[in-house]
Amino acid sequence: MNRFWQRLRLTLDMIKFEHSVFALPFALTGALLAWRDADFTIPHLGWRFLWIVVAMVSARSAAMAFNRLLDAEIDGRNKRTATRHLPAGLLSTGFAWGFTFLTSVCFVFAARELGLICFWLAAPTLAVLFFYSFAKRFTMFSHLILGFCLGIAPAAAWIAMRGSLDARILWLTAAVMFWTGGFDIIYACQDFDFDTAEGLFSIPRYLGIPRALLVSRLLHLCMILSLCALVYAFHLGPLSWAGVLAVVALLVYEHGLVKPDDLSRVNAAFFTVNGYVSVLFFAFWAADILLHRRLL
Repeated sequence: MNRFWQRLRLTLDMIKFEHSVFALPFALTGALLAWRDADFTIPHLGWRFLWIVVAMVSARSAAMAFNRLLDAEIDGRNKRTATRHLPAGLLSTGFAWGFTFLTSVCFVFAARELGLICFWLAAPTLAVLFFYSFAKRFTMFSHLILGFCLGIAPAAAWIAMRGSLDARILWLTAAVMFWTGGFDIIYACQDFDFDTAEGLFSIPRYLGIPRALLVSRLLHLCMILSLCALVYAFHLGPLSWAGVLAVVALLVYEHGLVKPDDLSRVNAAFFTVNGYVSVLFFAFWAADILLHRRLL
């Protein structure tokens, strides 16, 4: 039993379980926007939120474990990633496959608890999430495919709350897609030499690091424009605008950390700043939505 828990701990470390914070606040924002003008009781809201969190975390966990399994051989050849759990032999592929299967089942179960439409969409959603792991083998737009995988979350949360899709929430899907694509390009700059040697596809490989960082800035500008469109579409208040400004400030700081000739602070830009982006965004927008409900 102790060995099982040790392997589970290693698996959670392998998939960077704590980084669920990147997309989860956006999923919860989608749920809150769905609740904003709807007639939900607090107990009903809490139950829905619980299953949305379970679905979101289990789907991400399954997708990340699948990605690590599929990339294990490539990771083993990359000096930066050779110490990851699977190529380093710290974790067996059998346990990782079992974890992928069980978290996939957990996601499907959570989707069923959220309604029949969510249940029917569960398998296609997993297919999209797993598809990302193949993308860098054939397209430099893998960064945006990853972004779309995370961007599904707020739209899925809306469907879980309302049982149907409102096109307005797709502005949040677009915002998350552009945000994720932008910071994934920054992260991929570290592997420019390796991707070139291995023939893997990425925007840094095709455009070079300086122009790739410019593309990252443009994608983050698109994120801000999408958030502004979302504020306008839902007639949100000043706290939401303050949240957008906080995101702008953090993204400006993030891009200031990374230079074409100095990638030493990529991890700070990728992990730390983006965690603050999602959490602060949620704090401001949740406050705005809760204030709106109170004034109704």
